[in-house]
Amino acid sequence: MRPSLPSRTRAATGPARPLWPPRRVLVTLASLATATLLVRAGLLEQVVGEIVDQAVRNIITLILCFSGLVSLLLWFVRESGHPPVTKKTVAGVLAAVVLAGLATLRIERVSGDLVPEFAWRWSESRDRQLAGSRGTAPAAPASVAVGWEATADDFPRFLGPHGACVVEGPALDPDWAARPPRQLWRRPIGAGWSGFVTCGDHAATLEQRGDDEIVSCCSVVTGEQEWAVRAAARHETVLGGVGPRSTPTIRDGVVFATGGTGWLHAIDGATGRVLWKKNVVADLGIDPAMQTNVVTWGRAGSPLVTDDLVIVPGGGPRGDKPEFVSLVAYDRASGERRWTAGDEQISYVSPQMATLGGREAIVIANEARVVGYDPATREAVWHFDWPGHSNSDATCSQPIVLDDSRVFISKGYGIGAAVFELGDSNAGQAATPWTLREVWHETGSLKTKFTNVAIQEGHAYGLSDGILECVRLADGRRMWKGGRYGQGQVLRVGPLLVVQSEWGEVVLVDATPAKHTVRGRLDAIRGQTWNNLCLSGRRLLVRNAEEAACYELPVTTTDVASRAE
Repeated sequence: MRPSLPSRTRAATGPARPLWPPRRVLVTLASLATATLLVRAGLLEQVVGEIVDQAVRNIITLILCFSGLVSLLLWFVRESGHPPVTKKTVAGVLAAVVLAGLATLRIERVSGDLVPEFAWRWSESRDRQLAGSRGTAPAAPASVAVGWEATADDFPRFLGPHGACVVEGPALDPDWAARPPRQLWRRPIGAGWSGFVTCGDHAATLEQRGDDEIVSCCSVVTGEQEWAVRAAARHETVLGGVGPRSTPTIRDGVVFATGGTGWLHAIDGATGRVLWKKNVVADLGIDPAMQTNVVTWGRAGSPLVTDDLVIVPGGGPRGDKPEFVSLVAYDRASGERRWTAGDEQISYVSPQMATLGGREAIVIANEARVVGYDPATREAVWHFDWPGHSNSDATCSQPIVLDDSRVFISKGYGIGAAVFELGDSNAGQAATPWTLREVWHETGSLKTKFTNVAIQEGHAYGLSDGILECVRLADGRRMWKGGRYGQGQVLRVGPLLVVQSEWGEVVLVDATPAKHTVRGRLDAIRGQTWNNLCLSGRRLLVRNAEEAACYELPVTTTDVASRAE
């Protein structure tokens, strides 16, 4: 008789492990997927208010997706009923894919919404390729330029003639379907987020080519380079990208330019000859490494040029002590340091001259306050708090003095927009700084991350976390919001808005509080575009970190006739 074998019972072996995820795992994955969809659709804002910008949504989405994949992988390896060899094979393949990706890919750049763009590790960046090509960036002036006299059409400084994202003319023809803009030229350009400025038929900008930071000048008519001045410097971060970030200033035929690492140049526009140069970081005794840690994305303030001074943001810390300088002024003719003002860390804003309460002041948004400094005494005339940190939730948008008593300011990172006002209690108190009171503050409006707003007839127009928005300045009420342009830029030309999207498209929109109305579109350039627009007469200059172009915009017959006269 054959002996019986002991039977395998449920109690001895336990329940069979499933080959497919059980209900609890599916519920977890479904919950993560639902949360992801809510975040992507922006419905999370209905719960927490309009404070979650697109970059934060992307981070939350990444975390939720990663959590779902990890949960599924852990179940597969530890609890599923698949054979051990299958588990090991799947885990090994996934590990090999991850390691191969880390070994062969690098993050080339990150969008304004923190979406990475990858490139092969062995491939050269575009700016280094340009540095290796012949004839693209001569170390000395290639030719002598003529016609550096100022004209009424000049765009001589950051954000236009008045530094306010506004050019009142020419009268643009909005019918781009019937009369589209005409391309005059297009060419490669070095990396960086600098915009163009013009004097006559000449345009200057800053760019990065390899290990050289370059102040360059080209013809507005042809795009051909006229001269280039090099400095051995390179600014580069994963989130901020490569190259200088400020826009030059042109005054009386001289180009003043501040680089991303601290070089300040004064260059004769007609010849490309360096009149003087100064390393602001070294001049103030700031350790470059420490400066990079606290002002992470590079020096971005454009020079404010007066009759006798060139004024730029200072920085810090200086030496081993936590000392900061808000502003530093250099002699316009010689480059010698004349004075410093303020003891607060800098942000990414440019100084400007404005009048508030009948008192002229140099206005600057420091790291955590907006301050107006007396040009004569360098003492603070007025101030108000505007919290931020220059290595995280940084201030990049210019404060705008609306009239003799009000200041507008906006910012991304869930801060929004606000108007501050000079109160009656400040009248006659010239001996002490005036503290401005908050009139309104809307955290969900005009979240201008890397951009600025344009003012038109009591309304502010700007890109709020990538969506064009109109807000009434009297009370902060939103009039409309529409169109997705990414972290681009805005320039008002009369009653129209020229909007450049983050991916290079130029869109013409009515500057009216009635509704968001698109009048025309132009596929201007390709690639990530954070650079500000430049309009010289009817010639629109656009650029990003890879290419530049110039377009002739159509104008109305009335404008043509008036210019002919």
